[in-house]
Amino acid sequence: MPFQKVTPEKLSTAVTRQIELLILRGILRPGERLPSERELAERLGVSRPSLREAVAELQEAGLLTSRAGAGIYVADVLGSAFSTGLVRLFASHQEAVFDYIAFRRDLEGLAAERAARLGSDTDLRVIQAIYDKMLTAHTKRDPTDEARLDADFHLSIIEASHNVIMLHMMRSMYQLLREGVFYNRQIMFRQRTTRDMLLGQHCAINDALQSRDPAGARAAIEAHLNFVENALRDYQKADKNEAIARQRYEHEQGRD
Repeated sequence: MPFQKVTPEKLSTAVTRQIELLILRGILRPGERLPSERELAERLGVSRPSLREAVAELQEAGLLTSRAGAGIYVADVLGSAFSTGLVRLFASHQEAVFDYIAFRRDLEGLAAERAARLGSDTDLRVIQAIYDKMLTAHTKRDPTDEARLDADFHLSIIEASHNVIMLHMMRSMYQLLREGVFYNRQIMFRQRTTRDMLLGQHCAINDALQSRDPAGARAAIEAHLNFVENALRDYQKADKNEAIARQRYEHEQGRD
């Protein structure tokens, strides 16, 4: 018969499984510091030796890492799904930029559909809260906060889609974007008119999600990323034209 005796689960194993799930679901994020050993043991209701055993197992698995005198952290390596060599390749070839946007358009459109259908009321409140912060940041002359919240807004939609594979893949993609691998995000927020248009697009995305309109949410994401793609093409063309104009100017100056 295919039955085996039931054995009670070790406390350390239960702790390991709980922390694994928090990382898998994206609740604990790469680089995030865990509470102190004492506080964490109290929260989990286990002894410190049991907690240490669980932490050691998670460190061996590459999910947690210790920093001397600073504590235990979720491993930073979890924030990258790409090798260093591949990241360098992305950064050195312009075609990767538009493949990246096309990838985002497909995946984020699907995520928005899923978020509108499957996201909980709390998920939608998180998205709304980030959008409200974007409205406040939009009033400032410095667009840095607005650009940062733009990434947070998109990631909150992916989190609300409740697909852990998509979450970790897209979080890694956004990390590359923050590091300027594909393009400098700040250029999208440099001009006031562009900032106004981007905010309007995010408003349309948020409205569709709050209305639980899957098709509308996907269409709003696709329209937004089409705009981003066209804007980047325009910026690249303008940069190329400026470089040619400088050559002409320098040549003209040399003729005096």
